Amino acid sequence: MNAIDSNLRTPLFWAAMDNSQANTAQAVQRTLLIGQMLTAGTTPPGIAVPCGSSQMATELAGAGSMVAEMARVYMDNDTGGDVYLLPLEDGDDDAAATGSVAISTVPTENGVLSLYIGGIRVPLTVVTTDTVAVIGTALATAINANASLTVTASSAEASGTATVTLTAKNKGDAGNSIDLRLNYQGSAGGEKTPVGMTVDLTAMSGGAGTPELLDALSSLKDKPFDFIVLPYTDTTSLDTLKQFMNDSTGRWSYQKQIYGHVFATATGTYGQLTATGEARNNQHESLMGVYDSPSPAWLWSAAYTGAVASSLRTDPGRPVQTLPVYSVLAPPVISQFDQPERNNLLHSGIASYTVQDDGTIQVENLITTYQKNAYGTPDDSYLEVETLFTLMFVTRDLKTLITSKFGRMKLVDDGTRFRAGSPIVTPKIIKGELLSRYTQLEFDGYVQDSDAFAAGLLVTKSRQNPNRVDVLWDGILVNQLRIVALMNQFRLQPAA
Repeated sequence: MNAIDSNLRTPLFWAAMDNSQANTAQAVQRTLLIGQMLTAGTTPPGIAVPCGSSQMATELAGAGSMVAEMARVYMDNDTGGDVYLLPLEDGDDDAAATGSVAISTVPTENGVLSLYIGGIRVPLTVVTTDTVAVIGTALATAINANASLTVTASSAEASGTATVTLTAKNKGDAGNSIDLRLNYQGSAGGEKTPVGMTVDLTAMSGGAGTPELLDALSSLKDKPFDFIVLPYTDTTSLDTLKQFMNDSTGRWSYQKQIYGHVFATATGTYGQLTATGEARNNQHESLMGVYDSPSPAWLWSAAYTGAVASSLRTDPGRPVQTLPVYSVLAPPVISQFDQPERNNLLHSGIASYTVQDDGTIQVENLITTYQKNAYGTPDDSYLEVETLFTLMFVTRDLKTLITSKFGRMKLVDDGTRFRAGSPIVTPKIIKGELLSRYTQLEFDGYVQDSDAFAAGLLVTKSRQNPNRVDVLWDGILVNQLRIVALMNQFRLQPAA
């Protein structure tokens, strides 16, 4: 009742509001898409900006830019996320990747050429009366007409061959991973090179440079982002984000309490991915392992993050396995990892996915790259991404409880007598609130075993600082059903 002046003598009714028992709000779980923009974009580089649609991303960052395409793919998978872009400029001294499509003979029957650029199909109808020059010019026109493509095209004819040169819109190493291939769907999908045509592809190469991330990350200040999508997996970029997120001075430190998780995609063969995963050890990053997909790594990162974000926002403890991933293409069957390979990659810090018969990609196990503790001993405490998001949820919930109910309280020892309703708290009162809240968290499905928690919870007044309460909170998080091991002890005839 201290909110109402005790010196009042004018009658009659006076009311004050106290919201300390009413706060049920949860932190906004934003997504941050980091990627390169084009000079055609309208937003300043290096500054995070909210983005409500893929069309808005195109306006902000430029059509066909890395980050605009990441936004398109992310929003195909997560329609309810609070999305921000962190657009980066190409380096002045960086180089753009180039590749080519060479057409040396014309078709002897009418048909459709199905060229895939970075996983996006560019169909071109060709007829027997076309020349190589006509086909090359038409193909370049079709490519440039598709604003979503991350390349531009130009065509030239020499010595009876039309060469369509492709140049990545964004400079840098990432352009080298823009895949070029023909007839991804194969004959079963109705795709084949028209009879008589000779088409040779030269893979994208020559791209050099990766944007520096420190200044852009510094511009975020303390704005929280729970889903941080990183398009790069070079060691420098990953280590920059590792420092940005770490438990000592980064976003997971007790001083900041911002939290979040980094999602990226590593590409390569089974052996290359194994080496990549074993070289990392960070509970605040996940690397999906992909080999021979037509879709580039940065789109995979955006797609699978969008696929899991809605689930982790709704219930961080519920496993994300089997969630479908849209708007990226699976590798051909011959290039997909089998179960033993995926299992071994999961033991090397690389997250896994599966592909259904219809080509649908599904998350299998989204792990972190954390594998060993500070002494180099195997440690699976931070293995699953659900563990990190449940820890975020529970810690934020406890912060809300303490700051709402005990924001302006006097602290006294247990056993002290005081008037009911006084702004006074004891360690025992705080303990009671923590026990009550744990029971609610258990009922809501975030923790388990209230009895064990009650036995181990310690709340004491500090001996060094009389204004401080120390809490040992030994909660037991929920687990995820990953394995059902069944022994089928069958019989061929009834038991006697």
